[in-house]
Amino acid sequence: MRDVSKSYGAVAALRDVQLELRAGEAHALVGENGAGKSTLVKVLAGVHRPDTGTVTLDGAELELSSPADARAAGIAVIYQEPTLFPDLSVAENIFIGRQPTRGAGLIDAAAMEAEARALFTRLGAPLDPARPARGLSIADQQLVEIAKAISLQARVIVMDEPTAALSGNEVARLFGVARGLVENGAAVLFISHRFEEITELCQRVTVMRDGSWVSTDLMADLTVEEIVRRMVGREVTSLFPKQDVEPGDVVLEVEGLTRAGWFRDVSFSVRAGEIVALAGLVGAGRSEVVQAVFGVDRADAGRVRVLGRELRLGSPRAAMAAGIALVPEDRRQQGLVLELSIERNATLPRAKALSRFGLLLGRAERNSAASWTARLQTKFHRLGDPVGTLSGGNQQKVVLAKWLATGPRVLIVDEPTRGIDVGTKAEVHRLISGLAADGIAVVMVSSELPEVLGMADRVLVMHEGRITADIARADADERSVMLAATGQTGDANPGAAA
Repeated sequence: MRDVSKSYGAVAALRDVQLELRAGEAHALVGENGAGKSTLVKVLAGVHRPDTGTVTLDGAELELSSPADARAAGIAVIYQEPTLFPDLSVAENIFIGRQPTRGAGLIDAAAMEAEARALFTRLGAPLDPARPARGLSIADQQLVEIAKAISLQARVIVMDEPTAALSGNEVARLFGVARGLVENGAAVLFISHRFEEITELCQRVTVMRDGSWVSTDLMADLTVEEIVRRMVGREVTSLFPKQDVEPGDVVLEVEGLTRAGWFRDVSFSVRAGEIVALAGLVGAGRSEVVQAVFGVDRADAGRVRVLGRELRLGSPRAAMAAGIALVPEDRRQQGLVLELSIERNATLPRAKALSRFGLLLGRAERNSAASWTARLQTKFHRLGDPVGTLSGGNQQKVVLAKWLATGPRVLIVDEPTRGIDVGTKAEVHRLISGLAADGIAVVMVSSELPEVLGMADRVLVMHEGRITADIARADADERSVMLAATGQTGDANPGAAA
């Protein structure tokens, strides 16, 4: 890709960007959210046409007018957010538009499912090709997207945050597949905010900032600190700016919470000013627990109390009235209405408070959204733009703004920094720490151990639907958390829950 530029009105998303991918090499693309990485990928995928610049493959210039053109050229993209058709089967999603056929042009469903099953065997993933895509976890949706890309036998494969929702074993499996693709001569472009993944997999790295190319170097020639400095244009002094706060009275109490098939007998409490992290492997039941606390899913048994007052289970309305806010893991599906404006999304939970005689007051809505997006340093062109046009990090800030505007007593954040860059991560961490310092009780679900250890006052570790350890900040380390997360508690969890 040479001198690629792309603007949306007065906003320049890309400015003369250069990117060179080589056969048999994994190449990292890094930058803060809003740096232009996703726009560059969409140009390569044929989703957007560049205003200027060229894309060439084997020396021949490509005219990428659509995603179909890119696929035909041998370019496959695995996006950060899965884009499956929920009512089609897994196999149909993999082979959409190119299903195998038999006599009279009829789709050969058996052959399609067999090919899909072979792909999952290669990935080491026990997914049923015949099941509907609806209801798949984000991790399984991502595996379907990976299978789709592999089935295309593409020569250029772009992986945009493919590991954001995968467990350690799933990441290792993906890396094995990626290395196999590289060994077979494919060019792999890998986008991630996890530096340990980049350094493990990639041979070269390109850094972008503010829509422009900054540098391309051999990975072996750079330190992580130098990559971060180039990404943000400044020194990031602390990724985990945790404030020391003396916790106050108990705000949230969860007692014996059970949902058959997901978790059982979960009990814990959170005090004002305290950050309690729920850690564990993917599938341990962490997200399901916080969704039941908020009332999205109805628990079969147990109690939830806020400031001593018991809540009706299975009622988000009751949870919100009691002062609980939930920032969900999947911000695009559960946290935002992508077609609505930034200001509408930022004020949805307060629509009634911002209305008069049942009519939403536009000025009140705009002022509230402007205030909170400014506090969170959200980057956007106009408040009236669809929230779906924002980068992942800025979308996350809108979700946070939406709930912080309600003045919560309890803030639940599920994977608060999934898929966002190091600079924005530091901002989100600083915000969460500041909210705790203001007396809010914080429950944080995170799959990133450094985040758990850097931010939590206490770590509750889950394994197969149960809390296996309650570890104080001073005693928490990677070994103790991982032992509890794999069910090997032993003496690794001095504060283990009874």
